[in-house]
Amino acid sequence: MKVLIKIFKDLIKFFTSIRLAIVLLIILAFASLLGTLIPQQRSLEEYAARYGQLAGLLIRLQLTQLYHSIWYLAILGFFALNIIVCTLTRLSPKWKKAVRPHVRAEAKSLLALKIKDRYKKSAPLSVVKAELEKSLASSRYRLRTEDQDNKVHLLARKKILGIFGSDVVHLGLLIILAGGIVSGLTSVRKELALKEGEVLPVPKASFELRLDKFTTEYYPDGSVKAWKSAVTVIENAKPVLAKTIVVNRPLTYRGYSFYQTSYGWNWDNPAVEIWSKKKSDPTFLKKLKLKVGEKVPLDDKDQTSISVARFIPDFVLGEGNEPQTRSLQPNNPAAFVEGFRGGEKIFFGWIFANFPDMDRIHAAKETDLSFELKSFEAGQYSVLEAAKDPGANLIWIGCVLTMLGLGLAFYWPHWEIKAVLEESQGKTEVIAGGIAAKNRDSFQAEFEKIMMSARRTP
Repeated sequence: MKVLIKIFKDLIKFFTSIRLAIVLLIILAFASLLGTLIPQQRSLEEYAARYGQLAGLLIRLQLTQLYHSIWYLAILGFFALNIIVCTLTRLSPKWKKAVRPHVRAEAKSLLALKIKDRYKKSAPLSVVKAELEKSLASSRYRLRTEDQDNKVHLLARKKILGIFGSDVVHLGLLIILAGGIVSGLTSVRKELALKEGEVLPVPKASFELRLDKFTTEYYPDGSVKAWKSAVTVIENAKPVLAKTIVVNRPLTYRGYSFYQTSYGWNWDNPAVEIWSKKKSDPTFLKKLKLKVGEKVPLDDKDQTSISVARFIPDFVLGEGNEPQTRSLQPNNPAAFVEGFRGGEKIFFGWIFANFPDMDRIHAAKETDLSFELKSFEAGQYSVLEAAKDPGANLIWIGCVLTMLGLGLAFYWPHWEIKAVLEESQGKTEVIAGGIAAKNRDSFQAEFEKIMMSARRTP
């Protein structure tokens, strides 16, 4: 039994340690920094492109979904346990002090205080007591007294709620941690890439979202001014809400918020414009508009036709000199063209929009034709972030309580004055001492003012 009691006391001592709280706060701060620097809940391909071989390690360590990870939630739980144990071990003495304070005090202990006073008056005990009570009451102190023979013990207090300032802070922190755990376990944050007319289900929700129209507004210098997504919420196969989402003006529905985060191009089937020229005939110019996979006639005389077999928005040669796109942005557009005559492929190669003189046309026979990739068009899609955070309200409540507790602790400190009044030979002696957790200079000034007032009262 003694062993169990010792283990219990050791556990209490461990979880009430301020060192433990500091270590847990440092770990949480460092982990939260990683969660800010590393994008959360993205695709494996995006992590591979961003971090290379480190992507697998980051995923195994759950750093890509840090706020949902078991180890992060476990640290939050330990920190919450640390706060609970600290609060409970200190709350009982504070409650007794606030509700059932010890009124009696020894004269020697009061004279040992830094803030103290002592005086005698040629008046009965009852008169001196009434004078002191009046001076204390004028400064809004709450009074309690106990009589003992020819003595009176007096306790005066104000700002009693200040005793619980740190406990209110702890309660606020616990609610914040609870909100964080709820958010970590149940929150939803997912990017939805929608093309015009496309309908996608919202993750973990009973409704869908349809993109009706996406527009990009530009400044005169060509930079993006705004992205606007006209969307419709569909529930039970019926449209229930329509709104245009703009950056910083999200759509909110059933606890979900939809934010405009980005946009992109749908490169699955873009339309391109190609100009064909002849080296032998400077006047020859044919402008062709076609989609990927479409074949159009180039020269009716020799029945030559041309098609675009592939389009790459950001051309780069990858491993094995294989053409691939570096990104989805049209930074280095390239088209792979093929020429046919009577069903036979007579030339093929890459042409580049940014480098018209760098075409790589290969032909079975020497050709008089040259090609330029002049323009391209692709449908845009809108990227919306669907976010639901059930713990957000708890976090806000916790923040309010934390600020309230800090206000009580720093700006509403508990002040206490104890006095012993003793009558002897027609005179009454008053010995008083004051205790202040904070703002001692202000308290001392008020203490001296009260004592001076009590002395002077006729």
